[in-house]
Amino acid sequence: MPRPVWSGAISFGLVNVPVKVVTATEDHSIRFHQYHLEDMGRVRTRKICEIEDREVAADEIGKGYEISTDQIVPVTDEDLAEMPLPTAKAIEIVAFVPRETIDPLQISAGYFLEVDGQVATKPYVLLRKALERNQKVAIAKFAWHGRERLGLLRALEGVIALHALRWPDEIRSPDELAPKTVEITDKEIDEAVLLIDSMTRDDAIEDAEWATDRYTKALEDVIAAKAHGEQPPQAQEPAEPSGQVVDLMAALEQSVAQAKKSRTDGKPAEVHDLASAKKKTTAASKTGSAKKTTSKKSTAAKTTAKKTAAKKTAKTKSA
Repeated sequence: MPRPVWSGAISFGLVNVPVKVVTATEDHSIRFHQYHLEDMGRVRTRKICEIEDREVAADEIGKGYEISTDQIVPVTDEDLAEMPLPTAKAIEIVAFVPRETIDPLQISAGYFLEVDGQVATKPYVLLRKALERNQKVAIAKFAWHGRERLGLLRALEGVIALHALRWPDEIRSPDELAPKTVEITDKEIDEAVLLIDSMTRDDAIEDAEWATDRYTKALEDVIAAKAHGEQPPQAQEPAEPSGQVVDLMAALEQSVAQAKKSRTDGKPAEVHDLASAKKKTTAASKTGSAKKTTSKKSTAAKTTAKKTAAKKTAKTKSA
């Protein structure tokens, strides 16, 4: 478990619960360094003082706010720590709300709250069990990293989780992005809902077969190949768009059939673009017609062969 990033207390009415905040997520992205391509020398970022024209050490660097070009106000860590802010060392619960009222766009980084000392155990468990029974989440305010933040507390597998929330005014309005009105029939909507139902799974995301980071795996393969002096794997050329008008209903119906078959086979449903679905529908139709034609020819050939054999038998008997 990583080191705590903050310590303080949950302020719950007149109850204080001392806690430590531990990050709940990990970043598995592959990191790159910058190199000079000519000789592969490492390129580093140097912090240069513009006035003295020299590199300065970390302990010489501080924060400052530029009021104007000629006036910089220095702000020290002590200034920030001593601000008269109630949430400086507390996660102050201000309200409890139903879970569904929280817009996922507001949810940011996630943390676990760890009990800080034996005295905090009972009120911590009390708050967690109350959240579990009430099916509500707590909205709180807390301050760190140079600003006051909005947070969400919820019960999760025996602990209390904290999610940083964006302030309402930090969410942009999507009004200008909404598509123009188009004609959609009830039958198309019903078929789309049926597709959603066909692809609905009860298992958790972490147990799903599709919950894997294919980009990182592909990048690892590229790095491994180049490290051994081999040619890295190449991506397949994307299929050219057909330019045909897509039969939306046909694509939806085929997608539903594929999703049902995938669930029967115990595999996750594959979602294809509508153009591909149209191509497959057309190809399947042509294949079906070809099979019928072949079947008719085969049946006719068998019938002719039987008649010929019968004639030969009759001639043999009469002789």
